[in-house]
Amino acid sequence: MVTPLGKCTYDTVVKSRKAEGEGEQGMLMVGNVGVNRIRSNCLDFMDIRSMRDMVYQSPGGFEATQKGYFYQKARERDKELAQRVINGERIWPASNALWFFRPVGDCPPTWYNQQHSGRFKAHCFFIPTYEDCPAVY
Repeated sequence: MVTPLGKCTYDTVVKSRKAEGEGEQGMLMVGNVGVNRIRSNCLDFMDIRSMRDMVYQSPGGFEATQKGYFYQKARERDKELAQRVINGERIWPASNALWFFRPVGDCPPTWYNQQHSGRFKAHCFFIPTYEDCPAVY
């Protein structure tokens, strides 16, 4: 599935992934969560229709928008990774995830009633049920 994004939202994909990711695979996973939030139209993400809407959602958007590096120019490699996510590449444990966070210790089995799908480096990913959010499956 290719996600339609204009230039403005494409740049936002690149910047949000660069700011939140842990290496290239982590950056792809953060991109998966962002695209899933746009596709989902469920739970915390009703009426989120663009990457810009999702990144700047309050509450619930990306913390990266509060950091200076978010506003720096994206590197070519960051753009290539963002394009892979936009083109539909999905990586477990973020393939169906709508949330992620970096805990101090172990990942909890649930977070705000959402199932833990897995961990990548320091970040834990959480998925909705199919019944609540069929569009991310």
